[in-house]
Amino acid sequence: MTIKVLVADDQAMIRRGLRLILEDQPDIAVIGEAVNGAEAIAMARRLRPDVCLVDIRMPKLDGIEVTRALAGPGATDPIRVIVVTTFDLDEYVYGALRGGAAGFVLKDAGPALLIEAVRAAYNGEALVSPSVTLRLLKHLNETGAVPRGCARQSPQLSERALEVVQAIARGRTNQEIAAELFISLSTVKSHLSGIQTKLGLRNRTEIAVWAWENRIVESTSE
Repeated sequence: MTIKVLVADDQAMIRRGLRLILEDQPDIAVIGEAVNGAEAIAMARRLRPDVCLVDIRMPKLDGIEVTRALAGPGATDPIRVIVVTTFDLDEYVYGALRGGAAGFVLKDAGPALLIEAVRAAYNGEALVSPSVTLRLLKHLNETGAVPRGCARQSPQLSERALEVVQAIARGRTNQEIAAELFISLSTVKSHLSGIQTKLGLRNRTEIAVWAWENRIVESTSE
């Protein structure tokens, strides 16, 4: 299995960096590079990549417009799009996710999260940078948009699993969770898999939502 990726960014250095990160993985291949939004749409429709990595600010068409064209409700043959950007602005996050993006990743989030986002999108899941997820969930919680009293009934989670859930809800990456809890990265991933199975959730973003719904992190000041 090889995940075919198209990279769209107007900066050659960024495109090269993303290519080097992705092609260092045995299951990912970059099949094209676009320098603006219009070219990204044309190349994506011609090459049919499994996943498109799209920058927000590009000439001709921005990343939100590209996302809508390739993955939005009006797309006849949707392609999975991940928005990768330096700009951590709510309007961009909402615009990307409403436009059909399968992920929103900050460029400074690190190679591991980028790779995880590509694999998640390929598998039909969504991944948003943990720091962005945390801010959005806090906002929803403060405005009352996170439902109260309608949390899922779930099997009992172990104390360690709850610690992992709390860390995810605070925006921690897998590597940060491993360091904080003094466990291996593979153990963190094992806990994540078990938590998703027990709670019937698809990804870490849904785990974070579940934690906020159940007030697992209500007392945190972070």
